[in-house]
Amino acid sequence: MRSLHSHHALFLLLAMSIFACAAPFFSAPVSSGAALFKDDFSSPTSGWDRTRFAEGIMDYDSGGYRILVNAPQVNFVSTPRRDFADVQIELDAGKLAGPDENRIGLICRYLASDYYFFIISSDGYYGLGIFTKGQVVLLGQEQMQFSDKINQGMAVNRLRADCKGDTLTFFVNGVQLAQVHDKNLTHGDFGLLAGTFDKPGVDIIFDNFIVLKP
Repeated sequence: MRSLHSHHALFLLLAMSIFACAAPFFSAPVSSGAALFKDDFSSPTSGWDRTRFAEGIMDYDSGGYRILVNAPQVNFVSTPRRDFADVQIELDAGKLAGPDENRIGLICRYLASDYYFFIISSDGYYGLGIFTKGQVVLLGQEQMQFSDKINQGMAVNRLRADCKGDTLTFFVNGVQLAQVHDKNLTHGDFGLLAGTFDKPGVDIIFDNFIVLKP
Protein backbone atom coordinates (compact mmCIF):
# COMPACT_ATOMS: atom_id res chain seq x y z
CA MET A 1 0.00 0.00 0.00
CA ARG A 2 1.15 3.54 -0.70
CA SER A 3 0.42 6.54 1.48
CA LEU A 4 -0.18 9.94 -0.05
CA HIS A 5 0.55 11.45 3.32
CA SER A 6 4.05 10.00 3.50
CA HIS A 7 4.88 12.09 0.44
CA HIS A 8 4.08 15.76 0.92
CA ALA A 9 1.84 16.65 -2.03
CA LEU A 10 2.40 20.21 -3.22
CA PHE A 11 -0.39 20.90 -5.68
CA LEU A 12 0.97 23.54 -8.03
CA LEU A 13 -2.09 25.25 -9.48
CA LEU A 14 -0.77 27.61 -12.11
CA ALA A 15 -3.98 29.44 -12.95
CA MET A 16 -5.12 30.83 -9.62
CA SER A 17 -7.46 33.25 -11.41
CA ILE A 18 -8.97 30.41 -13.40
CA PHE A 19 -12.57 31.27 -12.65
CA ALA A 20 -12.17 34.93 -13.48
CA CYS A 21 -12.78 33.95 -17.10
CA ALA A 22 -14.71 30.73 -16.54
CA ALA A 23 -18.12 30.12 -18.02
CA PRO A 24 -21.04 30.68 -15.61
CA PHE A 25 -22.37 27.70 -13.69
CA PHE A 26 -24.34 25.54 -16.14
CA SER A 27 -27.74 24.50 -14.85
CA ALA A 28 -29.92 24.07 -17.97
CA PRO A 29 -31.54 20.63 -18.28
CA VAL A 30 -29.38 18.09 -20.13
CA SER A 31 -30.37 14.49 -20.78
CA SER A 32 -28.35 11.65 -19.26
CA GLY A 33 -25.58 10.48 -21.57
CA ALA A 34 -25.36 13.76 -23.45
CA ALA A 35 -21.88 15.09 -24.13
CA LEU A 36 -21.12 18.22 -22.10
CA PHE A 37 -17.55 18.57 -23.40
CA LYS A 38 -15.10 16.57 -25.49
CA ASP A 39 -11.59 17.09 -26.80
CA ASP A 40 -9.17 14.95 -28.77
CA PHE A 41 -6.53 17.68 -28.31
CA SER A 42 -6.07 18.04 -32.07
CA SER A 43 -6.55 21.80 -31.81
CA PRO A 44 -4.17 23.77 -29.57
CA THR A 45 -6.82 26.46 -29.12
CA SER A 46 -9.41 24.36 -27.26
CA GLY A 47 -8.72 26.10 -23.95
CA TRP A 48 -6.25 24.03 -21.94
CA ASP A 49 -3.15 25.50 -20.28
CA ARG A 50 -0.07 25.95 -22.47
CA THR A 51 2.83 26.39 -20.05
CA ARG A 52 6.55 25.62 -20.24
CA PHE A 53 8.89 26.44 -17.37
CA ALA A 54 11.75 24.92 -15.39
CA GLU A 55 9.55 22.60 -13.35
CA GLY A 56 7.77 21.12 -16.35
CA ILE A 57 5.39 21.38 -19.28
CA MET A 58 1.63 21.45 -19.76
CA ASP A 59 0.82 21.68 -23.47
CA TYR A 60 -0.69 20.09 -26.55
CA ASP A 61 1.67 17.55 -28.09
CA SER A 62 1.33 15.27 -31.14
CA GLY A 63 -2.45 15.08 -31.03
CA GLY A 64 -2.64 14.64 -27.26
CA TYR A 65 -2.14 16.73 -24.14
CA ARG A 66 1.17 16.31 -22.34
CA ILE A 67 2.10 17.01 -18.73
CA LEU A 68 5.77 16.72 -17.79
CA VAL A 69 6.69 17.21 -14.13
CA ASN A 70 10.39 17.87 -13.56
CA ALA A 71 10.24 18.54 -9.82
CA PRO A 72 9.71 16.10 -6.92
CA GLN A 73 6.58 16.16 -4.76
CA VAL A 74 4.58 18.27 -7.21
CA ASN A 75 1.26 17.84 -9.01
CA PHE A 76 0.24 19.81 -12.08
CA VAL A 77 -3.44 20.39 -12.79
CA SER A 78 -4.92 21.63 -16.06
CA THR A 79 -8.57 22.46 -16.79
CA PRO A 80 -10.52 23.81 -19.79
CA ARG A 81 -12.36 26.42 -17.70
CA ARG A 82 -15.87 25.07 -17.42
CA ASP A 83 -18.32 24.76 -14.53
CA PHE A 84 -20.67 21.82 -13.98
CA ALA A 85 -22.17 19.93 -11.05
CA ASP A 86 -22.70 16.32 -12.14
CA VAL A 87 -20.25 14.88 -14.66
CA GLN A 88 -18.94 11.58 -16.00
CA ILE A 89 -15.35 12.16 -17.16
CA GLU A 90 -13.40 9.71 -19.30
CA LEU A 91 -10.01 9.74 -21.01
CA ASP A 92 -7.02 7.67 -22.09
CA ALA A 93 -3.79 8.27 -20.17
CA GLY A 94 -0.36 6.79 -20.80
CA LYS A 95 3.16 7.18 -19.46
CA LEU A 96 5.76 8.45 -21.92
CA ALA A 97 8.73 8.41 -19.55
CA GLY A 98 9.80 8.71 -15.94
CA PRO A 99 9.25 6.68 -12.77
CA ASP A 100 6.33 4.28 -12.38
CA GLU A 101 5.76 5.77 -8.93
CA ASN A 102 3.72 8.70 -10.17
CA ARG A 103 0.24 10.20 -10.17
CA ILE A 104 -2.02 10.20 -13.23
CA GLY A 105 -5.63 11.18 -13.06
CA LEU A 106 -8.78 13.21 -13.37
CA ILE A 107 -10.29 15.95 -11.25
CA CYS A 108 -13.82 17.27 -10.86
CA ARG A 109 -15.51 20.20 -9.10
CA TYR A 110 -12.39 22.35 -9.16
CA LEU A 111 -13.32 25.65 -7.52
CA ALA A 112 -11.17 28.08 -5.55
CA SER A 113 -8.28 25.55 -5.67
CA ASP A 114 -10.36 22.75 -4.09
CA TYR A 115 -11.29 19.61 -6.05
CA TYR A 116 -11.89 15.87 -6.03
CA PHE A 117 -9.15 13.71 -7.54
CA PHE A 118 -9.15 10.22 -9.06
CA ILE A 119 -5.61 8.95 -9.58
CA ILE A 120 -3.57 5.91 -10.53
CA SER A 121 0.15 5.24 -10.60
CA SER A 122 2.10 3.37 -13.27
CA ASP A 123 3.02 0.70 -10.71
CA GLY A 124 -0.62 -0.25 -10.20
CA TYR A 125 -2.02 1.83 -7.33
CA TYR A 126 -5.13 4.02 -7.20
CA GLY A 127 -6.65 6.65 -4.96
CA LEU A 128 -9.79 8.78 -4.70
CA GLY A 129 -9.86 11.87 -2.54
CA ILE A 130 -10.27 15.56 -2.02
CA PHE A 131 -7.82 18.44 -2.07
CA THR A 132 -9.22 21.19 0.13
CA LYS A 133 -7.74 24.07 2.11
CA GLY A 134 -4.26 23.00 1.05
CA GLN A 135 -4.65 19.45 2.37
CA VAL A 136 -4.81 16.09 0.58
CA VAL A 137 -7.35 13.66 2.04
CA LEU A 138 -8.05 10.19 0.66
CA LEU A 139 -11.71 9.21 0.88
CA GLY A 140 -12.73 5.67 1.79
CA GLN A 141 -9.14 4.47 2.09
CA GLU A 142 -6.19 5.28 4.32
CA GLN A 143 -3.61 4.58 1.62
CA MET A 144 -3.48 4.15 -2.13
CA GLN A 145 -4.51 0.59 -2.96
CA PHE A 146 -3.09 -1.85 -5.52
CA SER A 147 -5.22 -3.21 -8.38
CA ASP A 148 -4.25 -5.67 -11.09
CA LYS A 149 -6.80 -3.93 -13.34
CA ILE A 150 -4.35 -1.06 -13.84
CA ASN A 151 -1.97 -1.48 -16.78
CA GLN A 152 1.53 -0.87 -15.45
CA GLY A 153 4.60 0.76 -16.96
CA MET A 154 4.46 2.51 -20.32
CA ALA A 155 0.87 1.50 -20.98
CA VAL A 156 -2.43 3.24 -21.63
CA ASN A 157 -5.27 3.17 -19.11
CA ARG A 158 -8.84 4.29 -19.66
CA LEU A 159 -9.89 6.36 -16.65
CA ARG A 160 -13.43 7.32 -15.70
CA ALA A 161 -14.60 9.53 -12.84
CA ASP A 162 -18.29 9.92 -12.00
CA CYS A 163 -19.23 12.89 -9.84
CA LYS A 164 -22.98 12.73 -9.27
CA GLY A 165 -24.55 14.40 -6.27
CA ASP A 166 -22.52 13.33 -3.26
CA THR A 167 -21.44 10.05 -4.92
CA LEU A 168 -17.94 9.77 -6.39
CA THR A 169 -17.05 6.66 -8.40
CA PHE A 170 -13.73 5.70 -9.98
CA PHE A 171 -13.36 3.25 -12.87
CA VAL A 172 -10.16 2.03 -14.53
CA ASN A 173 -10.34 0.11 -17.80
CA GLY A 174 -14.06 -0.41 -17.32
CA VAL A 175 -13.80 -1.80 -13.79
CA GLN A 176 -15.10 0.07 -10.73
CA LEU A 177 -12.31 0.41 -8.18
CA ALA A 178 -13.77 2.84 -5.66
CA GLN A 179 -16.96 4.62 -4.64
CA VAL A 180 -17.42 7.09 -1.80
CA HIS A 181 -19.84 9.77 -0.64
CA ASP A 182 -18.80 13.33 0.15
CA LYS A 183 -20.80 16.58 0.26
CA ASN A 184 -18.03 19.17 0.48
CA LEU A 185 -17.82 20.19 -3.19
CA THR A 186 -20.94 20.62 -5.32
CA HIS A 187 -19.77 22.02 -8.66
CA GLY A 188 -16.77 23.36 -10.55
CA ASP A 189 -14.34 22.68 -13.37
CA PHE A 190 -12.96 19.33 -14.48
CA GLY A 191 -9.54 18.40 -15.79
CA LEU A 192 -6.28 16.48 -15.75
CA LEU A 193 -3.66 15.78 -13.11
CA ALA A 194 -0.11 14.43 -13.25
CA GLY A 195 2.41 14.44 -10.44
CA THR A 196 5.52 13.09 -8.80
CA PHE A 197 6.48 11.44 -5.55
CA ASP A 198 10.22 11.47 -4.73
CA LYS A 199 11.55 11.16 -8.29
CA PRO A 200 10.98 13.87 -10.93
CA GLY A 201 10.59 13.31 -14.66
CA VAL A 202 7.00 12.04 -14.80
CA ASP A 203 5.89 12.45 -18.43
CA ILE A 204 2.23 11.71 -19.20
CA ILE A 205 0.12 11.96 -22.36
CA PHE A 206 -3.68 12.31 -22.28
CA ASP A 207 -6.14 11.78 -25.14
CA ASN A 208 -9.80 11.16 -26.03
CA PHE A 209 -11.20 13.31 -23.24
CA ILE A 210 -14.98 13.38 -22.91
CA VAL A 211 -17.43 14.61 -20.28
CA LEU A 212 -20.96 13.21 -20.22
CA LYS A 213 -24.05 13.98 -18.22
CA PRO A 214 -24.34 11.01 -15.81
